[in-house]
Amino acid sequence: MVGLGKYFELFISFFKIGIFTFGGGYAMISIIQNEVVREKGWVAEKDFLDLLTLAQSAPGPISLNTAVFVGYKMYGYAGALTSLFGVVIPSFTILLVIAMFFAQIRHNPIVDAAFRGMQPIVVAIMLAPVMGFVKGLHWSLAAVAAALALVIWYFGVSPIYPLVVGAVVGVAWAAYRGKEVSR
Repeated sequence: MVGLGKYFELFISFFKIGIFTFGGGYAMISIIQNEVVREKGWVAEKDFLDLLTLAQSAPGPISLNTAVFVGYKMYGYAGALTSLFGVVIPSFTILLVIAMFFAQIRHNPIVDAAFRGMQPIVVAIMLAPVMGFVKGLHWSLAAVAAALALVIWYFGVSPIYPLVVGAVVGVAWAAYRGKEVSR
């Protein structure tokens, strides 16, 4: 039986992620990675990309899915709920407070300037984990990833199609190389 302290630690970790992250789920990736891989050691560095792939493939926001997967890996269903509440409560509370006062502050030049000032930071936060993932890829795979990102962005192609093609190519390549393809 896992003590309540472990759940509290899990909750607090994801609460910090939820309260200090701006810019949505993708902006949270580097912060989640730092917390669960480097600080806590709950997920191995090599497994984090697989976890993100799974989180991106599942319905729902990537940050919530990642929190649920990490919580489940640590302590089963109770861990999944604990990490989910940890990451959601701060965002929900902040959005509730903003919604209550948004009509009064939406035309405030200071608020507008603050949001404009945060935009490049949010982009940088989103790019940081991408650059980290590229380090581990062979140059040809990094080139394919960059080309696909441009195609998805420029032509508005749904990312589902490249994901399905990538999965099929991965299975076919493993079969061609003679590796066992199993669960």
